[in-house]
Amino acid sequence: MVTVIGVRFKKAGKIYYFDPDGIDTSEASHVIVETARGIEFGQLVVGEKQITNDEIVSPLKKVLRVATDEDVTIHEENQGKKQAAFDTCLEKIKHHKLEMKLIDVEYTFDNNKVIFYFTSDGRVDFRELVKDLASVFRTRIELRQIGVRDEAKMMNGIGTCGKRLCCANWLGDFEPVSIKMAKDQNLSLNPTKISGICGRLMCCLKYEHEVYLELKKGMPHDGETVMTPEGKAVVMSTQTIREQVKVRLVVGEEEGNMTLDEDITVYRKSDIKRLRKKKPAHKGKDQGQKKGQAEEEKSPKQNPKNDQGQKKEPGPNKQETQNNKK
Repeated sequence: MVTVIGVRFKKAGKIYYFDPDGIDTSEASHVIVETARGIEFGQLVVGEKQITNDEIVSPLKKVLRVATDEDVTIHEENQGKKQAAFDTCLEKIKHHKLEMKLIDVEYTFDNNKVIFYFTSDGRVDFRELVKDLASVFRTRIELRQIGVRDEAKMMNGIGTCGKRLCCANWLGDFEPVSIKMAKDQNLSLNPTKISGICGRLMCCLKYEHEVYLELKKGMPHDGETVMTPEGKAVVMSTQTIREQVKVRLVVGEEEGNMTLDEDITVYRKSDIKRLRKKKPAHKGKDQGQKKGQAEEEKSPKQNPKNDQGQKKEPGPNKQETQNNKK
């Protein structure tokens, strides 16, 4: 077990673990830590706790110190310089006529690097742009291309539900979302209705998916024949959340053709019984017997062919047989 603390560098960003290294962080709100890209100013969101070695990403970086008032001031100054750096980079992008959309700018705590985030439909040759930016800011420059989901997370906005985007306000990390989740929840597969402002499937499709899978257990399919308290019926539609099944009762049946009632009746899932065809008992055993019989029927026909290669023992001559009869 390893003692760690959880630090977040952006609002609704991913939580990273660090080694407190014996520093008392019980009353701290911000800390200075060492990261792969240099010294960073982060918010302490998870207090000291014990985790297994499998949960950490090696090597585990250490906490340098609890953030002081001076550190907070430096961080606020870095935040204030972002807009000027953003405007400068926009001018350089227009000058070089590059097809890229600038999204955000970030200074490292020690001002050792300036990171520019952008989106683009394809690859961009920004080598000349980096040279120009380096001559202006006199520090290391990094241009990082991001996807549309990360763009929405950085820029924030209002979703189709009327609330601010989950990814930008509280969702720490993106989870995979598939079209199957929309199908399991009986949602319209119209892309405009199940896609977020980023153009990808909405993250909220994941939230209730497990609940739908649990409620759909034992739920009949549309067109399935079921048994209700009033007799046989055919399922017209289902409502998963309410656990209700809409059916039309069978009023007559001749030679396999069912006559259905015109009215639709609603039942609880627990009030109906699914009619499943019973599988024949010992199906495997019967198949084995049939297979054995088939082999026995084939064996007499196959034996003469197998005996052709064998030498026959000499039998008695016809003359000797006749003498024996006399």
